[in-house]
Amino acid sequence: MRSIFLILTLLLCFSCKKNKSEYVDAQGTSKEKFASTHLIPDNHFLGDQACASCHNEQFKDWKESHHDKAMEIAADSTVLGDFNNTYFKSQGITSRFFKKDDSFYVNTEGRDGKYHDYKIEYTFGIEPLQQYIVKFPDGHYQCLRTAWDTKENKWFDLYPEFKVVHSEWLHWSRGGLNWNNMCADCHSTNVRKNYDIETHSYDTKYALINVNCEACHGPGKNHVENAKKLGNAYKPNGDLKMTLNTGPKELVDQCARCHARREQYSEFYNFEGTFLDHYAPQLLTDNLYHPDGQILDEVYVYGSFLQSKMYQNNVTCTNCHNPHSLKLRFEGNMLCAQCHDTKVYDVPSHHFHETASEGSKCINCHMAGKIYMGNDYRRDHSFRIPRPDLSLKYGTPNACTQCHTDKDDTWAWEKYKETHGTPKNKHFSELLAPGLKGDPHGFEKLLELSKDTIYPEISRASAVRAMEGYLNENAIDNMLAFLNDESPLVRGATIDALNDINSADYANYFLPLLKDEKRTVRVKAFLAIAGLNEFQIPEAYKDVYKKVEKEFNTHLDVTSDFTGGRAKKALYFIKKGDLVNAIKWYEKALEIDDMNNMIRTNLANLYYRNDDIKNAEKAFKTIIKQEPEFAQTYYSYALLLAEQNRVEEAIQQMDLAIKRMPENIRFYYNLSLLHDKVNNLKKAEQIASKGLKLDTNNEGLIYVLAYIYQKQGNIAKAKNMAERLVQLYPNNKQYLSFYKQLNVAQ
Repeated sequence: MRSIFLILTLLLCFSCKKNKSEYVDAQGTSKEKFASTHLIPDNHFLGDQACASCHNEQFKDWKESHHDKAMEIAADSTVLGDFNNTYFKSQGITSRFFKKDDSFYVNTEGRDGKYHDYKIEYTFGIEPLQQYIVKFPDGHYQCLRTAWDTKENKWFDLYPEFKVVHSEWLHWSRGGLNWNNMCADCHSTNVRKNYDIETHSYDTKYALINVNCEACHGPGKNHVENAKKLGNAYKPNGDLKMTLNTGPKELVDQCARCHARREQYSEFYNFEGTFLDHYAPQLLTDNLYHPDGQILDEVYVYGSFLQSKMYQNNVTCTNCHNPHSLKLRFEGNMLCAQCHDTKVYDVPSHHFHETASEGSKCINCHMAGKIYMGNDYRRDHSFRIPRPDLSLKYGTPNACTQCHTDKDDTWAWEKYKETHGTPKNKHFSELLAPGLKGDPHGFEKLLELSKDTIYPEISRASAVRAMEGYLNENAIDNMLAFLNDESPLVRGATIDALNDINSADYANYFLPLLKDEKRTVRVKAFLAIAGLNEFQIPEAYKDVYKKVEKEFNTHLDVTSDFTGGRAKKALYFIKKGDLVNAIKWYEKALEIDDMNNMIRTNLANLYYRNDDIKNAEKAFKTIIKQEPEFAQTYYSYALLLAEQNRVEEAIQQMDLAIKRMPENIRFYYNLSLLHDKVNNLKKAEQIASKGLKLDTNNEGLIYVLAYIYQKQGNIAKAKNMAERLVQLYPNNKQYLSFYKQLNVAQ
């Protein structure tokens, strides 16, 4: 089964926060200037040679680094792969790599399912792999799925276990490996994507092909002019970014734009404002991170490092990495010994392994990693203590059994207690993991984590984000406080978690966030109040509303080549009550990725709301065909059929849902009601009883059984069920009244 995933994050918010920083308009005319939207001309970027004359040592370090080699024109001097008429086969596709007229080519399957010769235009990276970029019509540049292993000197498949057909978004010739939107912003300098949604084409531009000096330090024009004019009298005046005067957390924030999994909000990056004025990072959520925050999918360091005590204590990227060569400053444990006493930590009494062995290396216990893209081993930068006890509770990895592969987590936990005792401090994951895993008391734990500022900002934000799984009136009341949080990351997460509330009911909370100091929060606030019409916007907010509307539309434009961007536009129209345009934009999202069945599910429901039953049913059938093991689709389809009074068909679909997800209690509840609808009370009783065995105090199933027993005339059993309801929910007047009626009937 191909797993359904959703790129889109549907984001809403409300707040009564009084912000310390005022809104900045498009020209950056506020007293506190940040995040303006002006484009830096390419000729303000002078190139590495302009830097080399004065900064020769730094230039030498940077030369041949991963940043230097981030992207180059394909030539004999840059191509490392074997193009001497070599063949590589994977997943039934045979690719041939060859040279013709001094150029490099590959013959492989294209987006039409047929084989073609493609010219290699650019190389991408150098170690441990090099990728190759092909130019397609309409400005699309695509990265081949087959890459060159620069250590083993062989061709290999980036995703050898993953079968992809030519029509899918994940095929190398389509969106999943498109350079313009997936790679360019971080592999070149001063990138403008320039996507045209009408023609689905790009006119992507950049000032410098690679990650040049000015990609980090900003355009050099003013700096060079000032240095030449003033000579020895020159003093830095803020004309460069990422200098020795940059604070540790600010430096991490500036590195984050390329070392974070994120969603883009500004049209382009122009070195103004902060990370959150241009991008919103992905939080610690399922499918990206393990429930305890360890890396799972490719998340590019930032989200991990923010979890660490290193970050909390002002350790920054350049304390460990040479900022120009990108190499580690020291080898082995000496890197950690910059701060940690070797007499305490680099001894067997601490690590319990032989000296100079792999097990004695700090990074192997505290920075376990994972291989991505086939051969690229990346370490987790959350710098955590191995916790086998959490592995036993939540199925999360730990460094002990990742190394001792012949042992299990129980062994690791016993060994841990033997050598180190039980952990003395509570790690935030002990509160986050239960919430992410759906623990009955998960909300209380998430609330505790969110409130305690001793924990990392990203973990607190992730906890608030996870609260959407527990939404009720009490939860919303508690969550409102986080809209006043000092952390914009937490404010933004609260916006996301309150996705489905009625904006009209909470307009007084949403509106002030239009003046938030961070663009990402303002834009989320705008979407949150999209349900308000222009007459409902108070006079005091009309001007700022129009300004943020431009920022919102820019965000939609810059993400419109993703399904998520188009689906967010659909959400905007849903909030406006414009189902026709909402359907249009969901359909446009599927034009990019026809396999995105979360989008198709939303579309099917919209078809139904718009009385287009034929297309709704067709959409559900398509999902079932593409993902036959996804239980939720059978459930949704069953509800549609039931609404059409096609009850027998609905029962069949609900049976299929339970077959694929027998632990889902809601399925049993609805199936029991369906059998009741056709007056099959015996079957309705059996289904409800079966579900109740899985969740003995399930409110819905207890009530259904009481109702069925009453219809059967079995008042004693009905009374027993009603009595349980009254005991579980003593303040529910409906249950109490039902119980009294049964007593009278008996």
